[in-house]
Amino acid sequence: MEYTINVGGKLMDFSHPKVMGILNVTPDSFYSGSRKQTEMEIADRCNQIIAEGGEIIDVGAFSTRPGAPEVSETEEMERLRGGLSILRREQPDAVVSVDTFRPDVARMAVEEYGVAIVNDVSEGGITGIANKPLDWKQGEYPEIFKMVARLRVPYILMSVKPDVKQMLMAFAHEVQMLRDLGVKDIILDPGFGFGKTLEENYALMNEMEKLQVLKLPLLVGISRKSMIYKLLGGDPTTSLNGTTVLNTISLLKGADILRVHDVKEAAEAVRIYEELGIRD
Repeated sequence: MEYTINVGGKLMDFSHPKVMGILNVTPDSFYSGSRKQTEMEIADRCNQIIAEGGEIIDVGAFSTRPGAPEVSETEEMERLRGGLSILRREQPDAVVSVDTFRPDVARMAVEEYGVAIVNDVSEGGITGIANKPLDWKQGEYPEIFKMVARLRVPYILMSVKPDVKQMLMAFAHEVQMLRDLGVKDIILDPGFGFGKTLEENYALMNEMEKLQVLKLPLLVGISRKSMIYKLLGGDPTTSLNGTTVLNTISLLKGADILRVHDVKEAAEAVRIYEELGIRD
């Protein structure tokens, strides 16, 4: 399906799949090659993402890898301010998303740095981080939902549900809550690697096209994740080939955005996929 969302007053058209490049301004992300700390490293990564075909830069300052230490809201903001200031200097016109589950962090990024998209891996705070629930009560609107509605930016809603059936039920409810609050632009992320066993991850990939029934853009983030190296052996550093295979399968099953560490390879997968004319 073809979708558009309003990103900073301009329409982003998903008739052509997009590549989202990951910029981790953290010292402890699960893939060591993505950790960027110095000003030069951050600047080089921003420029690399755009040069290699990335159309969105996703900036995160809180590692969601299993066992990662919790980062305070103050530290998360400090890390993001440092990274976003460099990003805006190097790529002032880039479409930027912020990877956070905290409403005030999202507000800061949008209001101070013109970040255009909020990417939330906590399923609206329902699951929290690493399955640690936040201050959300059944029947209430999650705080991050209310903040996104206030900011009027697109929102990426990720699921930790283990299978398509449960995911569809949860997404339908959560999307309705967002609609009730006035959020118009919603992107769904099935959440590979979050709340799922190895077998559940691959079963989900096998049925992912069923999520298109919700008629919303789909983001897939499987870059160098454990579902690859736990199956094939190795570790994140040896998982590029498996990532490219799964990214290609994701495109065939309806992915509109690929969230990746390796932008060039993902952009090549998109180009080959588009040459097949499947979406025409």
